[in-house]
Order: sequence, then C-alpha cells, then structure tokens
Amino acid sequence: MQVHPEFPQLDAMLEAWREPIGADYEAYRNHLLRMLNFCFALARPDETAARKLVIAAVFHDIAIWTHGTIDYLRPSAELAREWLQQHGEPSWGDEIDAIIDQHHRFRPWREAGGDLVEAFRKADLVDVSLGLVRFGLPRAFVADVRRTFPNAGFHKRLVQLTLRQLGREPLRPLPMMKW
Repeated sequence: MQVHPEFPQLDAMLEAWREPIGADYEAYRNHLLRMLNFCFALARPDETAARKLVIAAVFHDIAIWTHGTIDYLRPSAELAREWLQQHGEPSWGDEIDAIIDQHHRFRPWREAGGDLVEAFRKADLVDVSLGLVRFGLPRAFVADVRRTFPNAGFHKRLVQLTLRQLGREPLRPLPMMKW
C-alpha cells in the first residue's frame, strides 16, 4: 500500500473553509488526508466513489468550526448538501449524508451506501484511535500515513472540545456517537 501524498480536490474545497477553521486548519487538513488514505486503502474506490469520499471528508466534522459545536453531524451534513446542490451533484446527497451522519457509529452500517459508509467509518476510527484500531490495515502503512501527515494538534483539539462539552452537558459528553 502506498500513501497518497495529495488530494487536489480536497485542497480546492477545503480552502473555502480556511477562515472558520482558523488555527486548526493544518490539524483538520492532516486528519482528512490521513483518513482518506485509510479510506482508499479499505474501499479501493472507483473515480466517482473517490470524489464522494473526498466531499464527505471535507464536510464530515466541519460544523465543529462553522457552528461551534461538538454536536456537529447534522449541520455538517447540511453544509455538504448545500455544496452538492451548488456544484451540480444533488443526487449524491443521501449517500454523502449517510457517510457523514454515520461516521461515529459503533456498529456496522448495513443500509444504503453501506460500502462507502463503512470504509469511511472505519477510516475515521483508525485515525481517531491513533492507529490502535486498524481494521486489517498493515501497521507499517498506518505508521507511514501518520508520519506523512503529522497530527498538528488534532487529537489535542478533540480532547479540548470533549472536555468543554462535558462541562456544558455532563450527561451528553459525546453527542455525535451512535449505536
């Protein structure tokens, strides 16, 4: 498995969100690059599926910054739908929505768009777990991806956001998680 060093579509799309993401831009971009490498290794997508995965990646956590919330799944999916509408791909809305909405699901997704939803869900968990969970990806590949795209404070930011959410709503510390 080879590390994909760049995803031009991702960079073109993500640039529009640089201001709201602010100081976390590099951390979020590197998370997306790590996750997409894991996702592509798991799913081996064709060109259309690859485009869908990149779009879902850009938007999957974006409302953390645009809406200032850790309860970000719905607003992130809505921003993705708006983007799809504006860029001539409204028919992809349900699939992209499922990818975003289910990416923190504990159990496998067995409904529409299952292959991409599952690859994305697994890839995000590989990154969030710092490679402790790999879903069969070789340890060396995960390490290469992590070395190529440094954390840049992404996991530190996740901990900060979780602690802030815990202070605000102690009974809902991780509102984005789903069974």
